[in-house]
Amino acid sequence: MKVLFCSAVFLLSSVFIHHSMAQSTQKKVAVKLNHIAVYVADLQKATDFYKNVFDLEIIPEPFKDNRHTWFTLGPAGQLHLIQGAKPDQVHDKNEHLCFSVASMDSFVKGLDKMGIRYENWAGEVSTITKRPDGIQQIYFKDPDGHWLEANDDH
Repeated sequence: MKVLFCSAVFLLSSVFIHHSMAQSTQKKVAVKLNHIAVYVADLQKATDFYKNVFDLEIIPEPFKDNRHTWFTLGPAGQLHLIQGAKPDQVHDKNEHLCFSVASMDSFVKGLDKMGIRYENWAGEVSTITKRPDGIQQIYFKDPDGHWLEANDDH
């Protein structure tokens, strides 16, 4: 009986110690992306652009002031467009939002149909960059001149 009791205590303590160690070694996620806000000059023009180019779904926004459009980005969070930016701002290509698309060929065909100019990183028009890891990427601007990247890292 004493051997059975000692075995049970050993087994339970081993399970408890293993469980405690597993919990302490698991990395806790401290933060997650909630939303990205983009300041735009013409809310309707920007809303139409993001909705049509990326097929984004508009979601309710709490302000109801005709200065905001919110889109869902699924588990990645949300994209908030906010009216009020000065027109003709210059934005650097290094500051960009990136969206992954299922098919680069289909995506660039859609851009071509909409008359949206795209380029590779070096600035060569209608050219796709192929990264060393095989991912294809392009860059283009929204109506406010914010740089956007699309890649096929899906």
